[in-house]
Amino acid sequence: MSKTYTILLLEDEPLILMDLELAALDRGCVVHTATNCTAAHEVLKQHADSIDVAVLDVSLSADCDCFPVARELDERKIPYILHSGDLDRLDERIRLLDAELIAKPAPTDKVIAAAIVRCERPDPRDERIAAE
Repeated sequence: MSKTYTILLLEDEPLILMDLELAALDRGCVVHTATNCTAAHEVLKQHADSIDVAVLDVSLSADCDCFPVARELDERKIPYILHSGDLDRLDERIRLLDAELIAKPAPTDKVIAAAIVRCERPDPRDERIAAE
C-alpha cells in the first residue's frame, strides 16, 4: 500500500483548481484548497503538520502572487512546485524560489504526479548541506 499524501493546492482559477483537486483525489491524496494567500495561510495555520507538499499558482490576481505562501512553506520546510501560465510576465523573483516550475497548460495528473515525486525525493539542498 502506498503512502497517502496531503497536498495544498493554491489556485485562483476555479476550473483549474477543481481539475487539480480531482487529479489529487484520484491519486488518493488528502486535499486542502485555497484560492488566495489569506486562505492558504489559514490552511497552513490549521494543517501545517499534515501537509506533505503544495502546488502553487504563481500569479493569483492582478496585484497578488504566491510568494508570501512560498516563504511560509520554506520556513515550515514543506516542499512545493510552481504551476504558472504567466511565464512571459514573471520577473526574476521567481528564480529566488527554488522550486520546480510546470507551465500551464499542463495535464493535471502530471502536475499532481510531479508534486508527489517532490515529496518522495529529498531536497537537493539538504544533500549539499550534509556534504559540507
